[in-house]
Amino acid sequence: MSEKIANLTTDTFTATITSATTPVLVDFWAPWCGPCKAIAPILEELATELDGKLKIVKVNIDDNEAVAVEYGVRAIPTMILFKGGQAAETLVGMMPKAAIKAKVAAHL
Repeated sequence: MSEKIANLTTDTFTATITSATTPVLVDFWAPWCGPCKAIAPILEELATELDGKLKIVKVNIDDNEAVAVEYGVRAIPTMILFKGGQAAETLVGMMPKAAIKAKVAAHL
């Protein structure tokens, strides 16, 4: 796990999202999910490339089911972009880096 990508829990989720000064991309994942593992290096690259413009965090749905249920996560990987504490964009499934970056860039 990168120093740039924090792991959030049910207890830290709301405070982190609402206090962020930049948009926050939340990656909902699980350790047993192959596509989640495949997307992790892409998110690491984006965390470096967009440092200071975008915060990327992860939520393990096995350990933090309440957050996943609250935001309607039914498949993983699911990424939700929060802006101003509100969900602004949802991306579901494995996506190439360029597609993720394009979706996120529209909110930066």
